[in-house]
Amino acid sequence: MSVNSQQALFEYALRLGDNALILGHRLSEWTANGPILEEDIALTNIALDLVGQSRMLLSYAGEIEGKGRTEDDLAYYRQSAEFRNALLTETDNGDFAQTIARQLFYSVFADQLLQGLQKSTDATFAGYAAKAIKENAYHLRHAAEWTLRLGDGTDESKRRMQEGVDKLWMFTGDLFATTEADMQLVSAGIVPDVSTFREAWLKRVSDVLTEATLTVPESNWFQSGSRNGIHTEALSYLLGEMQSLARAYPGANW
Repeated sequence: MSVNSQQALFEYALRLGDNALILGHRLSEWTANGPILEEDIALTNIALDLVGQSRMLLSYAGEIEGKGRTEDDLAYYRQSAEFRNALLTETDNGDFAQTIARQLFYSVFADQLLQGLQKSTDATFAGYAAKAIKENAYHLRHAAEWTLRLGDGTDESKRRMQEGVDKLWMFTGDLFATTEADMQLVSAGIVPDVSTFREAWLKRVSDVLTEATLTVPESNWFQSGSRNGIHTEALSYLLGEMQSLARAYPGANW
């Protein structure tokens, strides 16, 4: 594999790992704060699934890079501009409805991505996808069921669910961003072309929102930049909290 291809593979593994790590951390913020005990446990379990995925992916990214960086190094000792997670994953939790909207948008995308990665010529990506797609099936079902329950519930739950959908819609376009390096991996059969997912993603999300008696946003303007390390202010605050212990006691084991 050429140096450029190696760098492209590293960046892609990093993006997958960062998506799982950052969204997992966001969901972990609901621990002991869920609206009901069952949801407290459910959101925590989803967070654990994602953090587990991130560990494998960031470890693999470190191996590809070949500079001796571990999963912990990549998680705790990078600045926000070095992260490659999709903007959607770093958005604030907001209320429960907003968290559900974010999870619906991301899980539908992840289902498409993981289906493609199962066919990867890279054994690590294919193995990751085979395991993660089963976990994501639950994440997606959970988000879709709550979208229906909130959207077709009381006037208050419907209002909150619609507000969550509307607020986060502008971050969904970034999920489908690609780079020239990505297209090298697509050509090699290593990863799917996520830019082709948009139409199918929109249909599946729209079907859920329509069934939930919610309105699909019409805006075609989307935030972007994560592929170049350009993030929202929310990521800096998240990393400040997530990395504080490791930075205060570098190299500590517990």
